[in-house]
Amino acid sequence: MFSLSITAQTHRFVYEYHFKTDSTSTEKRNANMVLDINPQNVKFYNYEYVKTDSINKTRGESSSIWDDTPAVIRKKNSNVNSNYVLVQNIFVVDTEDKINWNLSNETKISGNYTLQKATTRFGGRNWTAWFTKDINLNEGPYKFRGLPGLIFEIYDDKDNFRFSLIKSYKLAKTYETRDILEHFGGQNPVKISETKLKKMMLDSYNDPLHEFKEHYKNNKNPEARFMVMGIEVKSPEQFKDLSEKLQNNIKKNNNPIEIDKAIKY
Repeated sequence: MFSLSITAQTHRFVYEYHFKTDSTSTEKRNANMVLDINPQNVKFYNYEYVKTDSINKTRGESSSIWDDTPAVIRKKNSNVNSNYVLVQNIFVVDTEDKINWNLSNETKISGNYTLQKATTRFGGRNWTAWFTKDINLNEGPYKFRGLPGLIFEIYDDKDNFRFSLIKSYKLAKTYETRDILEHFGGQNPVKISETKLKKMMLDSYNDPLHEFKEHYKNNKNPEARFMVMGIEVKSPEQFKDLSEKLQNNIKKNNNPIEIDKAIKY
């Protein structure tokens, strides 16, 4: 199942990510996430970005996608993570995320690997991880690292989030993510603090149609159509109701991995 060469330029691990955006719902979303362990850094991001990048290079296109799954870059053997966030524009927020693990003697077998159990409390949640000392890389998905081996699986005790390793392979050279992460959409990301990011997100919540209303107000094309959440906007009188719908949707889907950093809308 897994192919690993310690001399490879980049070790790529793909994790299946199951998560709830609404903690009160039983419905889960899923995505495949990439963990690239490079000689100088570690990158964690959505595998769909790789697919889009590959299509762009093949067809000579420049399309781009971004979603609400995490995008994190850190230097090798560091607990300082650069978090890439899209709030109208791309921003990067640096956080220090040292994780204190409790090792258990409990083990289980996964394929040809012996996995050992470890637990921790991180981001306001209780986590259980299964890692192997057979792969001498102290990394894992998202910000989870620092165990004496690679994390194969990690999940929280409320069953909101789960990362499961599904495959790995080696790359001949470090994969260039400039167009899909560091300079997404040709933008130079602005570094801001967590406090500033929270304020921006609160401002966006308080007036979710701010930019939309400006475009609508300044429109000179009588044939232009304006849509919000699948609803066509034909008059400014609709703004209040649509803003409330968007605000309710934001509050409903306010279930971040690090719940202790959730914004209180």
